[in-house]
Amino acid sequence: MKNMGWRYVAFRTVHELNRRTGRLKKRFPEDPPFQRYLSLDEWKQQPALFFFQSREALKIKRNPSPELKQRIELLQKGLLPLFNGVIKPVEGWFKNPDSGYTYDATLHWTMVNDFSAEAGDIKFVWEKARFAYLYDIIRYDYHFEQDNASWVFEDILSWIRSNKVNTGPHYKCSQEISLRVLNWTFALYFYRNSPALTTEVFDQIQYAIYWQLHHVYHNINFSRIAVRNNHAITETLALYLGGLLYPSLPGAATWKEHGKRWFEEEVAYQIYDDGSFLQFSMNYHRVVIQLLTWAIQLASLNGETFAPVVKNKAEKSLRFLRVCMNDATGWLPNYGANDGALFFKLNDNPYRDYRPQLHALAKLLQLDPSFHGTYEDADWYGIPDQGNIGELLEKDKHMYSFPDGGYFVCRENDTLTFLRCGSHKDRPSQADNLHLDIWVKNENILMDAGSYKYNTDENTLRYFMGTASHNTVMLDDYDQMQKGPRFIWYNWSQCSRARLYETTDEYIWEGAITAFQQLGADIVHIRQVRKKKNELNWIVKDHIQHKPSHTLMRQLWHTTQPGRLILKAEDSSGAILQPLCKPGMHASLYGIKEENSTTIFNSEVDTIITEITIN
Repeated sequence: MKNMGWRYVAFRTVHELNRRTGRLKKRFPEDPPFQRYLSLDEWKQQPALFFFQSREALKIKRNPSPELKQRIELLQKGLLPLFNGVIKPVEGWFKNPDSGYTYDATLHWTMVNDFSAEAGDIKFVWEKARFAYLYDIIRYDYHFEQDNASWVFEDILSWIRSNKVNTGPHYKCSQEISLRVLNWTFALYFYRNSPALTTEVFDQIQYAIYWQLHHVYHNINFSRIAVRNNHAITETLALYLGGLLYPSLPGAATWKEHGKRWFEEEVAYQIYDDGSFLQFSMNYHRVVIQLLTWAIQLASLNGETFAPVVKNKAEKSLRFLRVCMNDATGWLPNYGANDGALFFKLNDNPYRDYRPQLHALAKLLQLDPSFHGTYEDADWYGIPDQGNIGELLEKDKHMYSFPDGGYFVCRENDTLTFLRCGSHKDRPSQADNLHLDIWVKNENILMDAGSYKYNTDENTLRYFMGTASHNTVMLDDYDQMQKGPRFIWYNWSQCSRARLYETTDEYIWEGAITAFQQLGADIVHIRQVRKKKNELNWIVKDHIQHKPSHTLMRQLWHTTQPGRLILKAEDSSGAILQPLCKPGMHASLYGIKEENSTTIFNSEVDTIITEITIN
């Protein structure tokens, strides 16, 4: 109640009551009788424009890359490269390729448990059914001049035959439903003129699209009230685009009108005025970048516009992510929740490289992203080269502050220093305030551990979501906030002051947060970071106000390159602190746990000063 407010608690209470009594189930009919709502000829003749009208209309430079061919060969063998790059055999639509658990496809979606220790992480089941792999097939067909339309449509029909409307795990999440509809739509336009797209095939697809969008519309308040993050942006956009691109479907005009207004409201609320994002996650912010690209471009192609706030927040989002980007690799700090989401992969670049997605939206908004390279995403979206009217990075500027989200970044020629010191008016996913990330050239020397999995054993889950996996301070083994069930934290940490400034010789970060309320209501963590200009040297001073006398202050540092990192620490009593070095964990990609090296400085007093030098 304290964190989320009355509206959230009231909605969740009523929603759970409706679910348990069966009222919610009645609103979502199982396996409704087939009906042709939209014929193939009607769809082909409707006036709405897509990014392209067919594969024949595309004028993208062909690039038959070996990486793309290799992914197709894996798909042909029944192997699916997952969101984390791991290749798994996928059997049917209901077996979790990670845990081996098979979901009951006959259960109404309201009865499906999406957080089961036995089933494992449901994301692994959802991944193939999201149909993001279709972009590999579509790009392969274009670049290699092949035709796998029959394969694509048979997979879609297989899913439709196996998943009765409103039953099974694939109707559990409206965002997954929305993505599936958008990805099918991309395939429909690409193979628009293919002999494989018959009347019979389209009949089944239009029926499934209608009922999936019907589900999203009638369950939209769950995302807009109970979840309110990238899910809500995805679903409201799907409703707008569903109404725009399939105007003859029953209810399409209502979907379009409400979806557009809701999308504008979500963008206005979720993207802060400084361009940072309410989920405090780089990966989920990139998700929003892709959705904004779809939204702005398709609206423009069809002579429509969104409220000015959408473009304004899109520009600010681009600037924020670009400032946080490592120039050499396109990688960003692995900060916040990172589940591997990359909805529309239209290139061969590695998952952690954000440049293709940022480039597409920047080109659409005529902004110079200040990085070099060619990325085909913008070409698939039909974005013309109209020149640039602005830049994302300011020339000769080194210090960037984003106080609404609480991010403070210093960019020098060879280093990027990133510090988070923020308040939480929206739900945090990780207890990671005052985390420090340091990059030297293309190497992430001091790193964030990432997320690993959202459904794993309690100790691992707490490590990755908690304070222990971040470059900040703990008291004993206590997190900055008190952990609740699943994604819930209590006693959200709040910033009381933060700033980034410079002197003649140094850049200086100063920040203070209220934290550790489970140990005392007045505890404050104060951090100062001083970086010598043009030197690989940082001085970090951590002070805990009102530190309980019985607790141990623990300063943590995580790296994969311990040989390059020199740490020297002392406390306020003048004692030289001896490092405690032990193996740690990190997950650069979702679901892949790797070792790193953790250095811990412990002190009984309330202040630790550490000098960081990098070879």
